[in-house]
Amino acid sequence: MIEAEVHLSLHNFLRSQAGFPSWHHHLTMARLVARALRVGRSALIQVGAVCGYQGRYRTSFVASALMWHGPVIIVAPEAVQQRLLKVEIPRLQQWLQATKPIRTGDAWPGAEFQGLLLISPEAWLKVQLDTREFFPPSIPTIIDGVDDLEDWVRQQLTQNIQPDDWEQLMLACPQQADSIRSARAQLTHELFQHPANPYECYLITQPELEILHRLYLALEQVDLPDSWQYFWQQFSNSHENSSLAVSSPHLLWATIARRQGLFSLHCAPIELGKRLMPIWQRQPVVLIGSALEPETEAPLFRQRLGLEDVTCLKFSSDNQGEAIQLYLPYKLPLPNTPEFQAAFIHKVRTLLCLSATAPGLTVILVGDVPLKAQVGAVLAAEFGSRVQVEKTCLDENGILISGWEFWREHQGVLPAPQLLIIATLPLPSLESPLVAGRVAHYKRSHQDWFRLYLLPAALNELQRAIAPVRESQGIVALLDGRVVNRSYGAQILSALSPLARINYLDPSLFSHSNEEDSA
Repeated sequence: MIEAEVHLSLHNFLRSQAGFPSWHHHLTMARLVARALRVGRSALIQVGAVCGYQGRYRTSFVASALMWHGPVIIVAPEAVQQRLLKVEIPRLQQWLQATKPIRTGDAWPGAEFQGLLLISPEAWLKVQLDTREFFPPSIPTIIDGVDDLEDWVRQQLTQNIQPDDWEQLMLACPQQADSIRSARAQLTHELFQHPANPYECYLITQPELEILHRLYLALEQVDLPDSWQYFWQQFSNSHENSSLAVSSPHLLWATIARRQGLFSLHCAPIELGKRLMPIWQRQPVVLIGSALEPETEAPLFRQRLGLEDVTCLKFSSDNQGEAIQLYLPYKLPLPNTPEFQAAFIHKVRTLLCLSATAPGLTVILVGDVPLKAQVGAVLAAEFGSRVQVEKTCLDENGILISGWEFWREHQGVLPAPQLLIIATLPLPSLESPLVAGRVAHYKRSHQDWFRLYLLPAALNELQRAIAPVRESQGIVALLDGRVVNRSYGAQILSALSPLARINYLDPSLFSHSNEEDSA
């Protein structure tokens, strides 16, 4: 059987690789992927936050894909594709004497192709979500990095109207030009009445919805440009009349550029499961993520994405090699209090002073946009050019102040920090109109929006953020008092384990870095 062949070949390969990064679960994962290819049963694998950050697990599924007798699709972002093409695949091809053809691209190479196709998530989803064309059925598909799968899908399903699309619409519909121009002017007036927020985006309100509905009726019998056709199709599915705005299963929002006086419109579904279920039924799929949920079965993730009958596996972490020191103070003001900002900045300065003699990068994660700027200004005045706000060019002992998204995107190219300071838990902010819209949907459905949406999102983000610190066995300072004072704090601590918890500050905490450096 393919499982036994993959096990033996990969075992011999790993033994032959002197200095190859070790991972205890290579053979187990390779057998499971090989079984999914042979039996045609989908699987969901959680490799752990540290392994996901390092990417060590990829050797396992590449070996299975190369040894499988038929075609295989690997869905992965561009950076991962390059790693596979330049490192993983050539190394295994040479050892396995595999002659399987390798292709990259946005479409299936042809009916006779029996090789390995590497494709981006955007291109794969574009084909799979298009009802007019699919990949050939039953081709096993491996999707790498499914922690971001919901974002990929929602981005692909979002229909956008950009400022230039209004000009194109008037050119395509000259008889309705006055109605189009009037609707654009009315929307501009209404949208710019919204008070400024850090996100510069706003859920569409009832008056704005009525303007769009009138324009939709005026253009109902007209041949429209593609962008407007797709937008109206999604708009009409949920907003047959303006009274449905409150109960719509879609998010309709606008982003604005205040200085230019321009706006864009966006429409996206809230629930993705029903749209994705037909995709999972077309072929066996192996979905690989780092830390999707505490539970092996990942029930919330599977429900949101319409995954029903799949084999689930979650690998345990290396308790000794991946432990962090977690500093969690007891008496810090809660983030929603006026005293928090001053107390947070004072605690950050204390941590920076105590760790001043320890070499290595310090990262300060601040999700709140105004607070991030304030912290940057205060620390730059004291620590000078060591302090950078969301930059990748840093001194050896630099201090990076970053939001969660920037850190997630760039942590792979930055050195592992010796100290990671977290201002607040990465709970999606209700001040964001898009988050508020999704929460409102949960409330309308009488569901626990915090435990079904906000908390799982925070746990996933948190585990991925601290993965580099586990590699360096550094210190994480979590300065959000809710971990101590709220009932869900126990779930946060469980997700962050293995850890050694400390509630005091002392220069000796950072002395191990100096000792290791001198050694």
